[in-house]
Amino acid sequence: MNDDGTGLLTIGELARATGLTVRTIRYWSDEGVLTPVTRSAGGHRLYDAQGVARLELIRTLRELGVGLDDVRQVLAGERTVAQVAATQVSALDAQISSLKVTRAVLSSVARHDSTAKETTLMNKLARLSAAERQRIMAEFVTEALQGLDAVDPEVRERLRATTVDLAADPTPEEVDAWVELAEMLQDPEFRAQMRRAMELNSADGTPGEARGRSLWFAKRLVELVAPARERGINPESPEAEPVLRELFGDAPRADVLERMAAGFNERVARYRELIALVNRAPASPHAEDFAWVVAALRARADS
Repeated sequence: MNDDGTGLLTIGELARATGLTVRTIRYWSDEGVLTPVTRSAGGHRLYDAQGVARLELIRTLRELGVGLDDVRQVLAGERTVAQVAATQVSALDAQISSLKVTRAVLSSVARHDSTAKETTLMNKLARLSAAERQRIMAEFVTEALQGLDAVDPEVRERLRATTVDLAADPTPEEVDAWVELAEMLQDPEFRAQMRRAMELNSADGTPGEARGRSLWFAKRLVELVAPARERGINPESPEAEPVLRELFGDAPRADVLERMAAGFNERVARYRELIALVNRAPASPHAEDFAWVVAALRARADS
């Protein structure tokens, strides 16, 4: 206590009472957070007994990451501690989310020994907003479907409904999957390939046709091929022919192969796998069935 009998405290006495440094208390005072009640004859700042309680509150809020402007508003009665805390929680959530993305990117870079260019691209793609990720997907879908009125409505709607929901706390594997998917979506060759698949789908239908023909075919394919695969039938063997005849009749195998390969090849399978990885969704259990059919058709087209 100041020895002039006023009961006021100097900065040094406040420091001893709170364990804070004189420098810190002086800084907060200079910033207008802790206002002295008066000054001594020698010009030193003096504080009343409430200054200790105010300092404890200031220290607590600052340790919780609250900015000085918000601290000042709390002490002035302009905002409550609860209101400031809610704002701080929102800010921390955003920061934590950003740090999780940072950790995932760095983990991926370290695992793959990425170059500086690859690291820059990965970081940029990983930090795109949900709206920006969906814009990339929407542009891909629009190009694939533009002007094709006879595409199976079920296929059209499913393609347009495809989302890219990278988690706020992605794993390194999910970051890898999104980066690979984003590059694939913007690859001219893959875009042309998906466009060709939609053109072939459209050529098989008519505008206004009832939905579901493509999904009916996919279901039928699985019903026929899964048992064949379970029996160990090689797609190149003669035993595969009855399955193909059930699916395609006497249609020229080369023509059928073009349609099947456009929609069910390794790149398309990888595209679907990546979407499942990014969205934390189960992958299609039937990719191997479609691959079996393509292999069987290719073996006969080449013979």
